[in-house]
Amino acid sequence: MTHPSSESVPPPPVIRLEGVQKSFALPNGEVFDAVRALSLEIGEGDVFGLIGKSGAGKSTLLRLINLLERPDAGRVFVAGRDLTTLSRRELRDTRQTIGMIFQQFNLIQNATVFDNVAFPLKIHGRHARAEIDARVRECLQLVGLAEKVDSYPAQLSGGQKQRVAIARALAPRPQVLLCDEPTSALDSETTRALLETLRDINQKIGVTIVIVTHELSVVEVLCRRVAVLERGRLVEQFDVDAPGAARQTALGREIDALVRRRAREAREASGLRQPAAEEAAHA
Repeated sequence: MTHPSSESVPPPPVIRLEGVQKSFALPNGEVFDAVRALSLEIGEGDVFGLIGKSGAGKSTLLRLINLLERPDAGRVFVAGRDLTTLSRRELRDTRQTIGMIFQQFNLIQNATVFDNVAFPLKIHGRHARAEIDARVRECLQLVGLAEKVDSYPAQLSGGQKQRVAIARALAPRPQVLLCDEPTSALDSETTRALLETLRDINQKIGVTIVIVTHELSVVEVLCRRVAVLERGRLVEQFDVDAPGAARQTALGREIDALVRRRAREAREASGLRQPAAEEAAHA
C-alpha cells in the first residue's frame, strides 16, 4: 500500500506542542512523569503516528492535544489557538474542531446509529433538524455505513461500531481527528478495512489524523510521519516512506523493515504480473 503523497513544501503545523509536561501521583505516593518537556509539530492534513512501549506516554500526549489532560507546564496550539489560555466555554467550542476516536467505541447503546452520529451536533443546539439529518447521512456515507442509519450498536460488528464512532467524530467538521488505539479491539481483516477508511477520509476531506498505536503495521500502512516516545520523551521522528536512514530506535528500524518488505513484495507481485501482461499483448 502507498501512503498519501507528501508535498515538497511541508504544510503549516495545525498542532504545535511547546514543552508540555504531565505528571500523575501514584497510590504509593510516588510521581509518574508521563510526558516530559516535549515539543512537537504536526502539519495540516498529515497522518501522524505516535508509537512507543507501554507507559511511554503516547495516550497521555494525545489527550493533551485536546486538553482532556491539562499539561502541568507548556503550551498546546491547535489551528493557531493556545488551548491552555481558553476559558471553559472557549475550550468547549474549540473542541468541536478536534474529533476523537477511542479504543472501545464509546457509543450510546440505546440510541440508533443516526442518533449516535447526530449527538455532537445536537448538544450545542446550533443546527437545524434538516441540517443535522443531511450531515449525519453524509458522514455515514463517508464511512460506508449509509444503510445502517436505523440500526443499534448491538446489531453491529466491531468494525462497524468503530466506523460509527468515526462518523460521529467527523460530524462537527473537525480539523483534527485524534485516534487512541482505534484498531486494538479489531481483527486483522477489519483493521485493514478501517485503515482504508481513515486513509480515504484524509484524502477526501483533508482532516489531520493523529493515531496512537502499538501495532507498527498500522503506522507502516497509514501514516506519513511517526514519532517515537520513550519514558515520556520524544526520541525520534521521521517520514515513514523514507526508509534507509540510520534510525535511532529499535521501533524506527522495525518500521523501516516493514516498509522495505512491503516494497519488495510489491515489486515481486509486479514482476509476476508482467509476463502475463506481455503474453496477452502478443496473443
